[in-house]
Amino acid sequence: MEFKGPLPGMVFVEIPGGFFQMGSPDSEPGRTDDEGPQHRVLLPSFRLMTTPVTEAQWKGIMGRLPKELLGVTRGRGDDVPISCISWLDSIKFTDVINRRFTSGSSSDGYYRLPTEAEWEYACRAGSTTAYCFGDDEERLGDYAWYKVNSGSMPHPVGQKLPNAWGLFDMHGNVEEWCLDGYQDYTASSVYNPKHEVPPSTPVMRGGGYSDLAKDCRSASRNITYDHFYCPVVTSFRLAYNPPRRNTPF
Repeated sequence: MEFKGPLPGMVFVEIPGGFFQMGSPDSEPGRTDDEGPQHRVLLPSFRLMTTPVTEAQWKGIMGRLPKELLGVTRGRGDDVPISCISWLDSIKFTDVINRRFTSGSSSDGYYRLPTEAEWEYACRAGSTTAYCFGDDEERLGDYAWYKVNSGSMPHPVGQKLPNAWGLFDMHGNVEEWCLDGYQDYTASSVYNPKHEVPPSTPVMRGGGYSDLAKDCRSASRNITYDHFYCPVVTSFRLAYNPPRRNTPF
């Protein structure tokens, strides 16, 4: 089921709660050591935007595009993801949208970034393979803008195929910030994990238009050590906790 957000083109879908195996198996081509050990994670349901936040949506909340690097990585079109965004920039956006469209109470519904576990769970959409559609890298171009087909630039959201839960651009186009910080995995089963917030090591997921296929896998992780850092390929999408839930996660 889809839910309209407060701005044009802002659509959310309900992500069903459930278990999944977070991380990648040792046998997955392109994996890095920090994707293991795989561990079982249980998450409650939540809502997630079907696309990254666009330039038009950013302007609709913040008034104008950020000045830094204007015309280099931004200003490419209303339907293109906002990019060159720091973790703190994304948090400022959620703060403003909550002040404008929610009561500010966690019990009444509010917008936020997805946690790293939520992001991977949503990207997988029930799959256990390297990508949401399987392991065949040759099919990635049907779902993602990445180094091979992007022309070294971001593209309007929603042009490629969605995953099984109706989410677009989870692989490629732009990397996306997660709410919590980087932490080594353990083999223990976890319920609804949320690590350091605000993070000392913010996590980016999904790969972007300049990344190789291996960096667009569901389990691939990318981190930085600076909340102010603005990688040119980085954006975000919103999660939403509806009013019926009275706890933050």
